[in-house]
Amino acid sequence: MRVFLTGATGFIGSRIVPELLAAGHQVIGLTRSDAGAQSLEASGVEVHRGALEDLDSLRAGAAKTDAVIHTAFDHDFSNFAANCEKDRRVITALGSTLKGSGRPLIITSGTGMGDAGSGQPATEDVFNAGHPNPRVASELAGHEMLAAGIDVRVVRLPQVHDTFRQGLISPYIDISREKGVAAYIGDGANRWPAAHVLDVAKLYVLALDKGGKGARYHAVAEEGIPVRAIAELVGAGLGVPAVSLSAGDAARHFGWFAMFAGMDLRASGAWTRAQLGWEPAGPGLIDDLRQMNYRPREAARR
Repeated sequence: MRVFLTGATGFIGSRIVPELLAAGHQVIGLTRSDAGAQSLEASGVEVHRGALEDLDSLRAGAAKTDAVIHTAFDHDFSNFAANCEKDRRVITALGSTLKGSGRPLIITSGTGMGDAGSGQPATEDVFNAGHPNPRVASELAGHEMLAAGIDVRVVRLPQVHDTFRQGLISPYIDISREKGVAAYIGDGANRWPAAHVLDVAKLYVLALDKGGKGARYHAVAEEGIPVRAIAELVGAGLGVPAVSLSAGDAARHFGWFAMFAGMDLRASGAWTRAQLGWEPAGPGLIDDLRQMNYRPREAARR
């Protein structure tokens, strides 16, 4: 298939590219920059110029392909709600282009959308449309496209990691460095699920090749890692203490991150593994946090 991949030069998308090529697909990658175009061309990817803000460019990319995998997202978490609404518009634009064609659209969401509020791990059969995470906008858009007859499939992400990036934990590390403490709320027993980025990339391709219309897949290799354990490792890496905060102090300490800091996001990927034969094999989150370079990210790139 000819696959239009948004986020093709990003953290996850750049790992999806070789998986798609290895599976025999042709890839058309979205990029807005010359550097991105050069990187894609060097990987054997056809370049499509465009941006998330340019919906016409996205429609044009989707129109010339057999399937769309949408991983691009604006990760400025200080404007998270607005960026989630932007993602809603992007999904609607991509989906409207595929209407009536039977071509699949794979979108991205978070595992929290599968939390029924029962205290049990989030699961693939649940869509909590009232979840407080603004990322619910992505799945609401996908649900609307599905109702319109479009073959929408959802990959829900946990904390996706390697030794350089770890989802929400990356900005948490920045906050901990700035504040001089690695803080958690209460006893820090709330848990976050995780998966290595290479395993996540494989799941997107499985969702394309073996997935079904309307299905939701959880890229969960580890069901839940206590936030206190994460804080203690981050503190050791930065050379700062890990400390407990009261819920009342969280907003002042964390700022925009406070809404995530206290969430218990435990999630299961058992159904996904059974349905698609997905077998995550990468390092665990704790291992990657132990092995990572705790210098500021810009310095670590040099």
